[in-house]
Amino acid sequence: MRRLLALTLFTVACNGSGGAATETDATTTTTGETAATADSDATASTGAPTTTTAPTTTTETDTSTGDDTTGAGAEVPGCAGGSFLPVPKDTSLPGPWPVGARTVTIGGLTVEVWYPAELGSEAGQEKIRYDIRTGLPDAEQGKVPDADNPWQDCECWQGLPLDADHGPYPAVIFVHGTAGFRSQSLEHMVHWASRGFVVLAADHPGLWLKDLLGSLCGAPMVPQKLADDIGEIVAALAAPAGDLAFIAGHVDAERLAMAGHSAGGGAIADAGGSARVLIPMAAGGVEAGAALESTLIFGALSDQVVAYSKQQEGFESSPAPKRLVGIADAGHLAFSSLCSLKNSEGQDFLQIAQANDVCGAQFASLLFDCSPDYTPDTTSWEITQYASSAVLESVLRCTDAADNSNELQAKFPEVAGFQEAL
Repeated sequence: MRRLLALTLFTVACNGSGGAATETDATTTTTGETAATADSDATASTGAPTTTTAPTTTTETDTSTGDDTTGAGAEVPGCAGGSFLPVPKDTSLPGPWPVGARTVTIGGLTVEVWYPAELGSEAGQEKIRYDIRTGLPDAEQGKVPDADNPWQDCECWQGLPLDADHGPYPAVIFVHGTAGFRSQSLEHMVHWASRGFVVLAADHPGLWLKDLLGSLCGAPMVPQKLADDIGEIVAALAAPAGDLAFIAGHVDAERLAMAGHSAGGGAIADAGGSARVLIPMAAGGVEAGAALESTLIFGALSDQVVAYSKQQEGFESSPAPKRLVGIADAGHLAFSSLCSLKNSEGQDFLQIAQANDVCGAQFASLLFDCSPDYTPDTTSWEITQYASSAVLESVLRCTDAADNSNELQAKFPEVAGFQEAL
């Protein structure tokens, strides 16, 4: 009975299918294969972060652009008269900014903010290391010793001064999946921030790991209020105060995007009234909205949790302009850090949790969609960063970065499915 309860809970919580208005437009389709995988809409993620400093050697940030850059000279104009540093035209490459990070409180939410920091301000500072054990129920946190812990190292630094000489910066809100946490897709958060975006991600009550494992281990269920959570963050961006006061006057809340993984992708499906860009990952489609200018849907062709057919259906029902990117031989967690979070012995978080008798870990094995036969996470991340940054920068920074979509499949053979309707 307990096993059935767990499966039911995760399936309901991770419903990533989003209905959307249909719009007919010219469509370009390139598909390498079609996946007919499990249709259950659930996901298992692991961990939730706190921050400590990692004993790592830091180096000066390389502010060179690597290849040709978007714009000429030291300053690039933004959409509404702002200014930015030039970034590589190859949108899979990080930008010139060192990334600062702060943990803030918005309403009752714990939110991580990653942002473009002053050039050189990271010199001599230690990079952030997130401790995902804090995402376990309180009674379970002490079961995993430091030596077994899969620390999450970040290419970011605590509390760096924001680069106030550029901007105002567009914003991206990220919503994690079922049993996820705010840094579950850390590589993408840092990548976007390095290229000139303020990025925010919360631990969502009722959805994040601590609450869901707790509900499987005797604690009361915590209700989800994802729409309210997102609304609180949007409102805080519009009038930054308190913990967010450091971005006041430096963030362009009118130029907003939202991304979400699995259940988080479902949560942003109807956010087109305030977001100009929506990026659901391993979820479904989106609905039309007054602000919505572009949609980018990501899917994994071997997803064992939310079948790739869900993303194909979501693409068909979503309003144009829209794009669909499908990654071959990739699973549900390809858009997160979760499969790659391992300790010094090479154990992933699920193995560590099981070995240390963490309550609820036995259920996660049904949902932990990781395999050594999948496309490497680093490749999936690079694809995601390339395609997402191209759309974000074209819409929110008014660049020509969207043209990168024309090179997507040539650059990444692992992109087995690509469609667009513009």
